[in-house]
Amino acid sequence: MASDKTRSVLRLATPLRPDGPKQATRAGRERRPQADANDYYDRIKIYAQKIRETSDIGDIIAILDQALGQTRALHTADEVAIARRQVITAEQRIEQLKSELELVNKLVREDQLTGALNRRGLDDAMVREAARAERNGTPLCIALIDIDNFKKINDSFGHQVGDIVLVHLVAIIEETIRTNDLIGRYGGEEFLLLLPDSRIDEATAVTARLQRELAGKPISWGNRELLVTFSAGVAVRRAGESAAGLINRADQALYEAKRVGKDRIIVAA
Repeated sequence: MASDKTRSVLRLATPLRPDGPKQATRAGRERRPQADANDYYDRIKIYAQKIRETSDIGDIIAILDQALGQTRALHTADEVAIARRQVITAEQRIEQLKSELELVNKLVREDQLTGALNRRGLDDAMVREAARAERNGTPLCIALIDIDNFKKINDSFGHQVGDIVLVHLVAIIEETIRTNDLIGRYGGEEFLLLLPDSRIDEATAVTARLQRELAGKPISWGNRELLVTFSAGVAVRRAGESAAGLINRADQALYEAKRVGKDRIIVAA
């Protein structure tokens, strides 16, 4: 029987065979994790540079989404050159940063009292939806809404009740409109309803339905009840029309609705 030493010598004396397909495949798998890791780090460096070059929160969130996709791809690989714990930690940090930025992005575009979009959020939405309507040849309507006698409400019942009225109106609007419709606080007691893919008759019908919903849900506190109404100007975007031009036509229609008696809807010329 050959001793362990003899077997060792025999093994060393055996000529080395060239790698066959299986050995080459295995070697490829052994080299691939390091290549994957290097590629991952190179991509993360690119994403980091992109983040340094922009101050737009929306762009940063999009870049983080891409980085998260790269991290998850590495996380699910059969073999990785970096420790799995490091991958998980990186994924968690990116997720946390993305969540924090999404919150900040929401806060800078949202009216703090009502939860509707603020002017900045409205401006972004108008630009986005106008570009989409122009590109797809689809209609885009807006309704400019103004609460009737709001100053009188504040003077008679106080600003706290005035705030309740604003919140109440936005809540009813959000319960009534479609998920792709948007509501923003344009200023004071004035709101802008953005209605993508809506014809002018559809936009007018939605605004009238909001009036009915508001009339059927008066505000109550103590033994008091307050019926709130609004006037509105509705306009459909013309081809090539700017956001300012569209809003101006809706504003003129709103002015006419106020002039002829309030609690009215006027379609812009």
